[in-house]
Amino acid sequence: MPVENNYQFTKQKTNIYKAKSQKDNMGTALITIKLMPESPQADLEAIQEKAKQIVEEKGGKTPSTKTEPVAFGLNAVVLNFAMDESLTQDSFEVPLNEIEQVNSVEITDFRRAFG
Repeated sequence: MPVENNYQFTKQKTNIYKAKSQKDNMGTALITIKLMPESPQADLEAIQEKAKQIVEEKGGKTPSTKTEPVAFGLNAVVLNFAMDESLTQDSFEVPLNEIEQVNSVEITDFRRAFG
């Protein structure tokens, strides 16, 4: 077998293996993100709705939100959702941080879902 054909054959096998292993190894991750508003007067309902919209646009599944008291009347928005492990966390974190009235975004939990 000529060297060039052997190289192409090996490259094809490698690509097939990579595609198969990535398909088999990718699962679902469960993520919890805490969004801290700029002030206690921030519109938490608007932040929650925009956060859910961003998660769904970026490929997240079943987003849910709740508010969590932090201190001195300040409440954080806690966002939970599922995502495919092939997606990056930054694809969610950066746009969430750009929501109006959001001061910071922190991933507080990242777990692989089984089953």
